[in-house]
Amino acid sequence: MQVAYLDYVITDNKTKLDIEVVSDLLSRSYWANERSRERIVKSIEGSVCYSVLHHDKQIGFARVVTDGATMYYLADVFISEDYRGEGIGKKLVEVIVNQQDYEGLTGILGTLDAHSLYEQYGFEREPERFMRRAAQEHSER
Repeated sequence: MQVAYLDYVITDNKTKLDIEVVSDLLSRSYWANERSRERIVKSIEGSVCYSVLHHDKQIGFARVVTDGATMYYLADVFISEDYRGEGIGKKLVEVIVNQQDYEGLTGILGTLDAHSLYEQYGFEREPERFMRRAAQEHSER
């Protein structure tokens, strides 16, 4: 899949993905700033990834984890600070939620500060329904 938007390209082609740029972008986020590069690589391997490119330079990223039948989890949506305010993030979310592969599936995500963005694409706040178990490191026994 490849979609043109202004001077940008949104693609799910993993060969276009720049791991170094994605790691840098995520290291500046509130939700993934403590993830190791190895954990980021592993998360990419197990996800459908979307890159936003500006003249082949990675400036945005998002990934989707799905079972392909009932649900998908939208994660790590990020646009480089230098490119914000042009509607790129909105277009990225629009492209993802309108993918045929996710038609009829329940979409979930987590955010602290972008509720109004995702509400534009049909996501609703549900504070009572979802539960979370934080990642836990297992020690050697």
